[in-house]
Amino acid sequence: MPIEKFPSGTSSIVGAFESPRRKAPGIHPYQIHAEVIAGALDDAGLTLDDVDGFATAATFPAEAGWQLSAVEIAEYVGIKPSWVCSTDIGGAAPLSHVGNAVAAIQAGLCEVVVISYASSGRSWPLPATDFNTGQTGPGQFEVPYGMSTISAYALAATRYMHAYGVRPEQLAQVAVQARANASLNPHAMYRDPITVDDVMSSAMISTPLRKLDCCVVSDSGGAIVVTSRQRAQDTRNGGPTVLGFGEAISHGQMNQMADLTTTCAEHSGRRAFASAGLRPEDIRVAQLYDSFTITVALTLEALGFVGRGEAGAFIAEGGISPTGRLPINTDGGGLSSNHSGRRGMYAVIEAVRQLRGESPGVQIDAPEFCLVNGTGGWLSAAATLILGSNR
Repeated sequence: MPIEKFPSGTSSIVGAFESPRRKAPGIHPYQIHAEVIAGALDDAGLTLDDVDGFATAATFPAEAGWQLSAVEIAEYVGIKPSWVCSTDIGGAAPLSHVGNAVAAIQAGLCEVVVISYASSGRSWPLPATDFNTGQTGPGQFEVPYGMSTISAYALAATRYMHAYGVRPEQLAQVAVQARANASLNPHAMYRDPITVDDVMSSAMISTPLRKLDCCVVSDSGGAIVVTSRQRAQDTRNGGPTVLGFGEAISHGQMNQMADLTTTCAEHSGRRAFASAGLRPEDIRVAQLYDSFTITVALTLEALGFVGRGEAGAFIAEGGISPTGRLPINTDGGGLSSNHSGRRGMYAVIEAVRQLRGESPGVQIDAPEFCLVNGTGGWLSAAATLILGSNR
């Protein structure tokens, strides 16, 4: 869909619910789907009978899905949709689902869409390989050498730090700020404060990324409800309007990444800003995918919040703090609160809460807009949403 054709402002997110579960051994992901869908519909004041659209992605082992996973989950929960979406671009997928749902509602294919996600990322009892281990195509040049998600991101971090002189202590500030935000969130997985020294003395996992540079591994799930702005007026709590959307993909394996110092969020962000009629300087709070501290630095630059190579200084000077230029991940993010596999869902939920004035972490004073950016795969995909407050 051309940027100028995206139906900006026509749909709202009227229900949102994040599971409080962080460790749920013995709980099947489909049960979590059912719990969070019920919670999101209750938040919206709607029922399963109102739902005629459904979107999810559940292809990773700990999500318990396989082919036709959207069919399986809809059947389990009891949804009989006239429109369905199972787009899978990794952690960015839930944001992609929002954009697709807005387009489907505008096209008249459905009116009330539930988007859900659940995973036993921490407690899944069966052996599971890393998600990106295809042995054909570009994978033949990496799989034999034991490439993993964290080593892929570590390659990007190494190149970025070499190119721009960014120091690991600057990246560590991302984790420190995430933990400070999480300290206020009663459901965050980790709430005890940490320092830059704590990050720098934590175990090295894949140079230059240490343990506290990496996201938590949790069990959890979340769901949101998207409907037309007209229908939103009749819901229990209403919710923010979807103003901008963009998505982009770049590569499957790291050996095909054209430039390890930036991501395709350059393209998804540009499309989101254009469709919303906004610029980076209009955004005062954001929820940025933080699988690793390096992910945040690359995303800040790709979205145009700072120039190339400037993220380290911006972070170290307090730019992402609650009193800084761009507070991020106000619930504690994936680095401290919740990351069960596709953090994009929780980032969208926190954006909704932030714009409603309901953040369980750090609540920013009356934000007008909130940007959400999801990252998928090995910096392989990006999706960007811009939501606007209706308060």
